[in-house]
Amino acid sequence: MYTIDRNAIGRPYPLGVTIENNRTYFSVAMKSEMECGLILYDKNVKEETRIPFDRINKFGSIFCMVIKNLDAKRYEYNFYDGGRIVTDPYAKVICGHSKWGTCDEVLRGGFLIDSYDWEEDKPLKIPYSNSILYCLNVRAFTKHRSSGIAHKGTYQGLIEKIPHLKELGITAVELMPAYEFNEVRSKEERVYSSQAATMEEAIQRLALPMEGLKEEGSEKEERYNCWGYIEGYYFAPKAAFSFHKDASIEVKDMVKELHRNGIEVILQFYFPKSVKPGLILDAIKYWVLEYHIDGVHLKGERIPLHVIATDPLLCETKIFYDYFPFDDIYGTQEPAYKNLAIYKDDYMYAARRFLKGDDNALSYFMELQRQNPSRHGIINYVTNYYGFTLTDMVSYDRKHNEDNGEDNEDGNDYNFTWNCGVEGITRKKTVQELRLRQIKNALVMLFSAQGTPLIYSGDELGNTRYGNNNPYCQDNEIGFIKWNMTGMGKKIFSYMKELIALRRQHPVLRNEKEFKILDTMGCGYPDISYHGEEAWRPDFGGHSRYAGVMYCGFYGKTAEKKDDNFFYIAYNMYWLPSTFALPKLPKDMEWCLLTDTSETSNKIEEEMQIQGGARPRIEVPPRTVHIYISRQKKGRHIKKGS
Repeated sequence: MYTIDRNAIGRPYPLGVTIENNRTYFSVAMKSEMECGLILYDKNVKEETRIPFDRINKFGSIFCMVIKNLDAKRYEYNFYDGGRIVTDPYAKVICGHSKWGTCDEVLRGGFLIDSYDWEEDKPLKIPYSNSILYCLNVRAFTKHRSSGIAHKGTYQGLIEKIPHLKELGITAVELMPAYEFNEVRSKEERVYSSQAATMEEAIQRLALPMEGLKEEGSEKEERYNCWGYIEGYYFAPKAAFSFHKDASIEVKDMVKELHRNGIEVILQFYFPKSVKPGLILDAIKYWVLEYHIDGVHLKGERIPLHVIATDPLLCETKIFYDYFPFDDIYGTQEPAYKNLAIYKDDYMYAARRFLKGDDNALSYFMELQRQNPSRHGIINYVTNYYGFTLTDMVSYDRKHNEDNGEDNEDGNDYNFTWNCGVEGITRKKTVQELRLRQIKNALVMLFSAQGTPLIYSGDELGNTRYGNNNPYCQDNEIGFIKWNMTGMGKKIFSYMKELIALRRQHPVLRNEKEFKILDTMGCGYPDISYHGEEAWRPDFGGHSRYAGVMYCGFYGKTAEKKDDNFFYIAYNMYWLPSTFALPKLPKDMEWCLLTDTSETSNKIEEEMQIQGGARPRIEVPPRTVHIYISRQKKGRHIKKGS
C-alpha cells in the first residue's frame, strides 16, 4: 500500500511525475489559493482518493508531493484546484482517449514506467543539403483501404511504409501533431480559417471553437479535428494513433526503425498563446531525450525562439519556424552546426506563379531557387497539408470545400493555381497530358532549388482531395491518402524518384554554400549563371516567362567527388515555344539532354547529344522544362537503348 511521505522535501522540477526507485514525485503549478492536491484513481476498485498538498512543499506557485510504494500500473491521477479538476499538462501518458473519435469526460494522467532498449540508436544529423523531407499525418497516411497494410492509421502502419519512403529517397518524415489532442469536435465548433490573413492566424482560428451555434432543425453532429492544431497534452504520444496499448513503445519503435533506415523524425508542435514558454521548452527537450526525435517544427506566435535556439541540448536538433532572430542568436558568429531552418510559404507561391505563367514572377522565383544562407536552412515546397495537393494544384482554379460544412468559406481563397483548362477531373487527354507536364515542371523546380525540398504525403501518388484545400475535418476519402500506383500516380512517383536520385548524385544541385553568381574559384565560370535567347543574356523583365540556368560543376566538389557535371535547366512557362542558346562548355565537353517534361517518358537519363557547334541553339516547347548535363566527348553519340 502506498504512503504519503510528509517528511520528504518535494521536487519542484521537473514538473509532472518522476519515478525513482520506490518513490513517485508529483509537481504541478497551481494558480488559485484554494485547497489543491492530488487525485489518485484506483483502476482495480474504481475509486478515487484526494490527497491535499502540504504548504511546506510549495515553491512559488508550484506544489509538490512524494508518495512511497505507489503501484503505477494500478493508478491514474489528476490534480484538483478548489472545485476544478486539472489534468496534468506534463502527463507522459493520457488515459481515457485511446480510441479515435471517443473521449472520456474527464481525462487522467498515467505513468510511463516501462524501460525501453534503444540499442545503438542515435540522432542521424543529416545536413540540410542532403535532406529530402516528407510531411504526413499519421492517421491519414495509411488509413485508406488502398494502403494495403495490416495496421492502418497508426505508428506501426508508418513502419510498414518505410520501404516506400526509402524507394522514393526520403531522408526525414515530418509528422503533423502526434501528441495527445482532442479530435472530437462538434459541428457547432467549426472554425473559419479562410478569413485569416496569414497561416498563423488561420491556425489560431482553427484553435478557437465557435460556441453555441446550432443549425435549425438539425441534431448536433460530431466532426473531427483531424490535424490537431489546438492546445494539447504535449508530453504524451497520441494513443489513438497507436495499434498497441502502449503508444510510447510504438512511437519509440517507429523512431528506431526509421533511424535504422536512414530517415529522421521531425515532430510538429502547435502552441497557442495560452501555453507558457517554459512548457514549450520542456516539451521539446523531453521529446528529444525520451523519443530520440531529430527535430521540431514549431507553430504558434509566442514561441521563445531565442531560448530554444540557444539551449545547449538542442544545438544539434533541427528546428523549423517561419522566422528566427539570427543576429540575437549568433551575433557575428556562424553556427557550428546548421540546425535552424526557415519554413514558410514564400517559395510555394513564387513557384506556382511562375509555373502558371504570371507576369512579374520570373525574377523572384530565380532568387528563391538559389537561396541557401550559411546560418540556416531553407525549407522549400510547392504543396503542404494546407492548400491543394500537387495534382489538385494543376486541376482546380478555386477551392471546393463544401463537404466541410462551412459554405465553402473556409480555406485559402488565393492559391495561385491553374486547372489547365478544365475544372476538376476530366477525361480529356490533352488536359491530362498538360497537367502531368505541369506537375513535372513543378518537381524540376523544387528539386533543383538549393534549399531543402519537402514533399507532402500522397503527392508522389497523384493524390487528390477533389479540390478541397482545407480538409482538416475530413476523416474519410477526401482526407486520406489514396495509394494509387497505376496511371498518373505511377508516372509521378517514377519521375519524382528519378529527380531525387539525380539531386542526390550531383552535389552542385544541393550545394552546402549559397551561390553568389560569381566566379569565386577563378575557373572561368560563375557558380550559377542565367541565360536567355542568347547565352549570358537573360531577360528578367516583367513580361518574361522563360530563362536558362547553368550550374557550374566545378562548384560541386566534395570529399568523394573531384568535380561535378555542369547542368543547364531551360524553363519555358510561356504558352509558345522559346529558343535558347546553350552556353559554351569547357574543352572536350558537350551538352546532352537528360529530360524533357513534354515527353511521355518518366525516366531521367541521357537521351541525345546536342549538335550545333560551340553554342548550339535549342527550342523548348510551351510550358516545358529541359535539363541538360555536360559529358565528355566520345565521338559519335549512341542513344541509349539503340
